Amino acid sequence: MKSYEVVVLMFLLCCLLTTVLRITKVENEVKPFKPPQMKRQPLEKSKTCPGCKGQIDKVMKEFSTSWEKNEKNNAEFRNLLHKKCNGSNHAIICQDKYPRGSKIGKIPVAGDLANILPLHSPFFNKTWDTCSVVGNGGILFDSNCGAKIDSADFVFRCNLPPLDKFKKHVGNKSGLVTANRSILRLNSKSNPKSLLQRVSQYGDAMILISDLSSAILAHTVKPLKQLKSPVRPVFLNHQYLQKLKAFWSSKGVKERFVTSGLIIISLAMEVCKTVNVYGFWPFGRHPFGLYYLSHHYYDNNPPKPGVHNMPVEFEKLVDLHRKGILRLHLNNC
Repeated sequence: MKSYEVVVLMFLLCCLLTTVLRITKVENEVKPFKPPQMKRQPLEKSKTCPGCKGQIDKVMKEFSTSWEKNEKNNAEFRNLLHKKCNGSNHAIICQDKYPRGSKIGKIPVAGDLANILPLHSPFFNKTWDTCSVVGNGGILFDSNCGAKIDSADFVFRCNLPPLDKFKKHVGNKSGLVTANRSILRLNSKSNPKSLLQRVSQYGDAMILISDLSSAILAHTVKPLKQLKSPVRPVFLNHQYLQKLKAFWSSKGVKERFVTSGLIIISLAMEVCKTVNVYGFWPFGRHPFGLYYLSHHYYDNNPPKPGVHNMPVEFEKLVDLHRKGILRLHLNNC
């Protein structure tokens, strides 16, 4: 081997040895890997929440995390709501208003329908000290509010939400759960047992069905009865719904359809002395920290655009919170 080849070989060996020593040193100094903690992302323009920073800033200026019930404001609003709408007596279709042999629209009160309609409103002359009204907003995900929600005397829920996997955050106590036409059609027509499985998590709660039709009776009420489900199907009175729409329109909430959430909040404010509202937040970012939220706590499927004006409705809820009429929960528990 020539002398210059020896020199090159020695140089390469020295470089290799130096590299090995450096790697060994670094490996000895490196600490075990720990996943980084999730950081709340700063609000930026986003397709999931275009322009929502301004809307969030607007509503949060009126919101306070501290809350005290204003007995005078609460009593005045409850009395006005009862006077204008009387949901405790008229929200649910009952036999004292629609006796056997009468008709609800074109549907005769007979057979299965006559058998399931309650004789009187289950809310008539009823008053609970505390009620939880639970929406399905993504703000409830990882909130740890389940125990607080279930501590209420009566719990209202929206649109047959899943509870079992999210009990820690949303609870599982249920007194009344709404069900709209599309959810019932999705869960009952193709497989009645899937509907039974879905409603089984609500125990003997009332299932408030928004639409009364022959199809709903055939594909929902009858299968639940045949499968001996303990839930109690009841139907929303559309005369009450029209009064409710007029009431909220007079308060600035002008919508084509009254949302399920506003229906149960309204009913709760009539029959409950203190109403705590959870899971109502219409924006794609969290109010504290402004990190991303899914639309629901269980999925990220938004409603059809233009159906509801959620921000306007929410501004009214913030106003009621500020006046001590109901309590709106936006923080984790």
